[in-house]
Amino acid sequence: MRLLLIEDDLTLGEGLRDFLRADGHQVEWVARLEQAEAFRGDPFDALLVDWQLPDGSGRDWIAARRARGDMTPMLMLSARDLLNDRVTGLDSGADDYLVKPFAPEELAARLRVFGRRRAGASHALLHFGAVQIDLAARAASVDGVRAELTAREWGLLEALALRAGRIVSKPDLEHLVFTGHSEVSSNALEVHVSSLRRKLGRDLIETVRGMGYRIDAPTPS
Repeated sequence: MRLLLIEDDLTLGEGLRDFLRADGHQVEWVARLEQAEAFRGDPFDALLVDWQLPDGSGRDWIAARRARGDMTPMLMLSARDLLNDRVTGLDSGADDYLVKPFAPEELAARLRVFGRRRAGASHALLHFGAVQIDLAARAASVDGVRAELTAREWGLLEALALRAGRIVSKPDLEHLVFTGHSEVSSNALEVHVSSLRRKLGRDLIETVRGMGYRIDAPTPS
């Protein structure tokens, strides 16, 4: 998943960034809301937002994003642990609320829940005909045989699976999968799509000419 983390505590922010990257996520970390605006319009799978930031309220920032129609899953991070605080945070538009201090493993588990919700699944296994995608294990198989995928191939597959049934544009996929990798070539996306088709079947990923790529909605398990 591509994540935007807004956290001004440098020790916590660095620790979460490193943990989430080690867990297989692509993480952009900023300490201020004004820095987060540099990513306005970029696609993310989830936003992790501290409540109290040096230049404003994360709660108000989330509410403003929701008012603009942003439906990206958002998780509020806060040391405020009173019931009223949690209710206020969720009512502002946050999908979840995590009280500091917390174990990074709990954050990772909540992100997996976000992924399942976004994919329209109650569990981590998604079925697309003969192809099974396991969001928790970050693995895919065809007719029960596990496919050997590179990290970037998995990132591309996950980005499409989390948006199953929708067309995802080439620029959005490049942001979701390759941001931060300056060595990526101009045709990297096409190369990885071709590789996934070879490993998982040509019918899994549809090219919508002039618009992008799409995986159909998962089939009932």
